[in-house]
Amino acid sequence: MIIRQLLEHDKPPMELLLSADPSREKVEAYLRRGECYAAFTGEEISGVYVLLPTRPDMVELVNVAVAEQHQGHGLGKKLVQHAVQTAALAGFRTMEVGTGNSSVNQLALYQKCGFRIVGVELDFFTRHYPEAIYENGILCRDMLRLTKELHH
Repeated sequence: MIIRQLLEHDKPPMELLLSADPSREKVEAYLRRGECYAAFTGEEISGVYVLLPTRPDMVELVNVAVAEQHQGHGLGKKLVQHAVQTAALAGFRTMEVGTGNSSVNQLALYQKCGFRIVGVELDFFTRHYPEAIYENGILCRDMLRLTKELHH
């Protein structure tokens, strides 16, 4: 398995990206502004993430997604670690990530990778998404914000 930035001629894995963020409009917007990285298992894309510069020293990790058949094998952690290394090498000092209150597995993953919860955006998902999102039997309403200091 290799992880690399998608190039101009590579087609972003929209189905996989939409599994992590159901808004095609939002996904297309941050793909235009960010850098998309994909994990390849042979020719198949098994995982994806997008790095989105937000402020001079800060980058946001958006849309970490692992294909269903590759879940549960540590690929999500590898993607997050790759994103952290890539951002640090690019000179960013802080990485932020947002996840839903109902995304219990993602919340655990980010904390295992050294991210700390720094805030909550109440009703983010109920305001910005037209349809209710449920994960783990929980209504996804609030966005939890986490950050990690990057070391060069």
